[in-house]
Amino acid sequence: MRIEQTRRRLARLREAGLVDRITLPRAGRMRVWFPTRYGVQLACEWPEMRGRRPSRTASDPTAVRLKVGHALTETGLAFLQDARRHGDLCRPLDWIPEVHHPIGSGEAVIPDALLYYRRGPDDGNGAMLRAFVEVDRATMGPERLAAKLTAYARLHGYVPTVPGRRPTIQEPALEDWRRRYPLFPRLLFVLDGTGPTGAKTRIRALRAAARDLAAFSFVHDVPVLAAPLADLLRDGPSAPVWRPVQDPAQQVAWHTWP
Repeated sequence: MRIEQTRRRLARLREAGLVDRITLPRAGRMRVWFPTRYGVQLACEWPEMRGRRPSRTASDPTAVRLKVGHALTETGLAFLQDARRHGDLCRPLDWIPEVHHPIGSGEAVIPDALLYYRRGPDDGNGAMLRAFVEVDRATMGPERLAAKLTAYARLHGYVPTVPGRRPTIQEPALEDWRRRYPLFPRLLFVLDGTGPTGAKTRIRALRAAARDLAAFSFVHDVPVLAAPLADLLRDGPSAPVWRPVQDPAQQVAWHTWP
């Protein structure tokens, strides 16, 4: 639809108290829209969002101003547009930011986005893929980025304990993620804010983390891939621009590897 139609619809949502906006002072007066607390409450009742835990700061104007980044938006749009070009199914609600996954001791893994992607048309026969997406803007060092791999390895093996209840043969203890996903989602690192040399440095850091005993079995069970955002925007996410962290010399497509 035309941008004017979108603006009118956003204005009506704002009048209803469902969304609000801020204006970025250094981005050509660009407006950033976000849901109000009331809007979040209503959206959480949608069947697509049931069971999802919204970010605590989703409705805070200051947090929105500090967190807004074009890289995350560009990455999501790249997947949506790529799916349309290839006849795959990926809609706006299939890109869900900041899904909360506990890993015990009050800690959690919160990916930048959770991606649902079905290969082929919407006839139920295509392969259903899921991916955790981490968009790295080079605001942290390579070691801190690589530490996220260990956190996902913890999530992969995390089994919650229920006080007063012991697992049995009939009801064995299961990893928490199995309540949401039939298979553990792929892990995609999208690298931005640095040139080719910086991207290679960060991929080397991820490779080093993959050799750690805590993450060793995880990267063999779950595809973990990294790619520069510039390559995604140029060639599309389905192109062989992704590098497996355990073998960065390869370049593969995220949805067909391994």
